[in-house]
Amino acid sequence: MEPTILYLIIGAAALIIGLIAGRFIFAKNTKKQVEEAELQAQTIIKEAELRAETVRKEKELEAKEKFVQLKSEYDREINERNRKMSESENRTRQKEQSINQKEANLDKQMKENEAIKENLNRQIEVVNMKRTELEKHQEEHIRRLEKIAGLSAEEAKNQLVESLKQEAQTKALALQQEIIEDAKQKANKEARKIVIQSIQRTAAEQTIENTVTVFNLESDEIKGQIIGREGRNIRAIEAATGVDLIVDDTPEAILLSSFDPLRREVARLSLQRLVADGRIHPARIEEVVEKTRKQLDEQVMEIGERTVIELGIHGMHKELIRMVGRMRFRSSYGQNLLMHSRETANLCAIMASELGMNPKLAKRAGLLHDIGKVPDEETELSHALLGAKLAEKYGENPAVVNAIGAHHDEMEMQYVISPIVQACDAISGARPGARREIMQQYLQRIKDLENLAMGYPGVEKAYAIQAGRELRVIVEAEKVTDSESDKLSFEMAQKIQTEMVYPGQIKVTVIREKRAINVAR
Repeated sequence: MEPTILYLIIGAAALIIGLIAGRFIFAKNTKKQVEEAELQAQTIIKEAELRAETVRKEKELEAKEKFVQLKSEYDREINERNRKMSESENRTRQKEQSINQKEANLDKQMKENEAIKENLNRQIEVVNMKRTELEKHQEEHIRRLEKIAGLSAEEAKNQLVESLKQEAQTKALALQQEIIEDAKQKANKEARKIVIQSIQRTAAEQTIENTVTVFNLESDEIKGQIIGREGRNIRAIEAATGVDLIVDDTPEAILLSSFDPLRREVARLSLQRLVADGRIHPARIEEVVEKTRKQLDEQVMEIGERTVIELGIHGMHKELIRMVGRMRFRSSYGQNLLMHSRETANLCAIMASELGMNPKLAKRAGLLHDIGKVPDEETELSHALLGAKLAEKYGENPAVVNAIGAHHDEMEMQYVISPIVQACDAISGARPGARREIMQQYLQRIKDLENLAMGYPGVEKAYAIQAGRELRVIVEAEKVTDSESDKLSFEMAQKIQTEMVYPGQIKVTVIREKRAINVAR
């Protein structure tokens, strides 16, 4: 409903209500009151009309504004459509022009190609004619050359081919030598880098073991109890432990002598218990030694388990873990076997990681590579082959078995980790201070190296340097050529490898120098 009509209805209703109120409600009102009521009603009607007029004008303005807005939007849409249609027509016109231009160019090119084809055909005919003439001249020239040289064309060709073949072989050999030298330099550089990084990242403490253990006593009176009446106690201890007890004038000390560190440890712990208990007699000795041996077996197992856990190795057979623990009581050239195996395992893992291989498998092989040195029973097999046999028996990976058996070249290397284990074993064993060596043996090895080099013809001087890890040989330039120097270095290295025993590796360097000397007077 329109607002104007609404306000009119409201005004009429108010007027009617006023009249009715004036006539019926207050019958005693005066005429003056009736007139006032009529005036109020008229005033209400006029206000309603004014309000209705104002609302009508506002609605008309709103309608005009809406119309203008809709018209402008419509005009914009029409203009946009016209613009797009114009652009589309322009593109279509341009495409038509381009197609027409391409058709004209294609027709022109086809005509030019036909002309070129005709020209080529004429040139081919001319070339064929000249080729025929050239072949005739060449045949005549070959006949003249054969007549002058006294050789047929086939013989001359064979001679030329043979000459070129020899020249090519010479150049190929020189190029091959350069490539090999370059590859060796790069390989040596990368190998040194990996080895140095591995050594730098591995710092293992080395414990030098002896064949004698000193057992300290509180007083020399206890020596008599240990010896016993007519030496019964000391004989019982030696029989039960397999260790020689040396009781001499050394104050408050007894020497336990044995090449087996495990037996020495059993004897030491047993003596310690017997002295603390005070009851020393043959029956008691056997009982204490047996208890100590069982306790040490548990300690060996604990050492093995702790070692594999610290190295992060899982799934190893219990017998192999026990052998790892037994390594703690073994030594090689004075180097503790367990420390050596742990260091080798860490080096193997680092090298395998640098080379993109499985570090866990390499670490496992490095830890187990010397288990053949701690067998339960002595055999005639070498420790490398025995270790491989034990690893295979207890279900180790074939790569680990091969690495153990091949780390002293007693088996053929079939897996990539085998040379890694061999190299890391050499690094750990040959590092200065890792192993103890008697001075006389060291000097003899140096002398043998130099004498071996001096036994070759053309050798002028030989020096063993870097603690016997490098042999430098100076040869006479008039008797030995450069190529013979390479051969001499190789032969010396092979002879050292087959005839001598040494830790680590020995580098052989042959030096050939040509000096031209003149004196000005």
